[in-house]
Amino acid sequence: MSKKYVAYVGSYTFYGKSKGICIFDVDVEKGYFTKRKEIEVNNSSYITFSYDRRFLYSIVDEGIAAFRILPDGDLELINVAPIRGMRTCYLTVDKPNKFLVTSGYHDGKMTVLRLREDGGVGAIVSEVFNRGYGSVAERNFRPHITCAQFTPDQNFICMVDNGVDNVKVYKLDHDDGELHLVDIIHCELNSGPRYLQFSEDGRHMYMISQLKNYVTVYNYIPDPDEPKFQFKQLVSTLPKKCESINAACALRFSHDGGYVFCTNAGDNSIAMYKRDKDNGLLYNKFILPVSGDYPKELDIFPDDKHVVSVNHDSGTLTFFTLNYEKNLMVMCGLPIRVDNPNCCKILELNQE
Repeated sequence: MSKKYVAYVGSYTFYGKSKGICIFDVDVEKGYFTKRKEIEVNNSSYITFSYDRRFLYSIVDEGIAAFRILPDGDLELINVAPIRGMRTCYLTVDKPNKFLVTSGYHDGKMTVLRLREDGGVGAIVSEVFNRGYGSVAERNFRPHITCAQFTPDQNFICMVDNGVDNVKVYKLDHDDGELHLVDIIHCELNSGPRYLQFSEDGRHMYMISQLKNYVTVYNYIPDPDEPKFQFKQLVSTLPKKCESINAACALRFSHDGGYVFCTNAGDNSIAMYKRDKDNGLLYNKFILPVSGDYPKELDIFPDDKHVVSVNHDSGTLTFFTLNYEKNLMVMCGLPIRVDNPNCCKILELNQE
């Protein structure tokens, strides 16, 4: 039996017609989605899966909503758990499916919650309010946590602060969930680090900076007590002649790890980089328009031959076929209308 895939798109619901999470059937060969249904939740700004792909977690106004993923890709609500703070903007889950971590943009708080055996979100076990001052009035004058990511060895959590230009590294106690600060990665002033991700082999870390519009590459050297992050490369996300005000938004790897993609809001483009798997270095291949406004997120199709751009301001999903030999992406199919889309995740269904 051929593999089947489904896509989940989270959207704001405070204006427009979106109901929260839209479920699409995925045609991998054509690189396109077909809408199936919507799940009603309040303002789904980000979604993620458990590591075993059995459960989906969504940010909602009330905190975090947990869903069981049914065999056909439909969602069954398990529970909604409060986070004792303002709305979060990012979620991540550890490999043992034991803890869920939230990132609070508005209150600068990272929260660790225990996950239940049934996939539901349980009690808060740790929370950290970041402190400090940035240098850009009106935006980066206080902490804004935009991402929290586990290191490949699962021993540490890297907390990205978009407001005060640093990444704090916390050691996680896997028994009680307590956090202990072990390092701070200081970023360029006013760079606005937004999101980071590790390579599949765990040897390199890639971080996108929203305000300076570049990707920074680090060597990651694991250690049980004090891991090391060695600066390696800085590469722009923008074309040489870019006159628009821009914000680098999303960062994704191809499934084979050979390419890295990022989006630019303002320039409204996707940049693709060839990735050297041995040394981790990036080489720019193209920066091309997405035919939409504010590409807040993107996702790569399972065959690595197509990409979908999540265009928040134009309220569209746009689809492209990737041509690696000619360093091009070509639009395939008409845009799909989704009011206020925030994120997209493609999932292979378990058909056992």
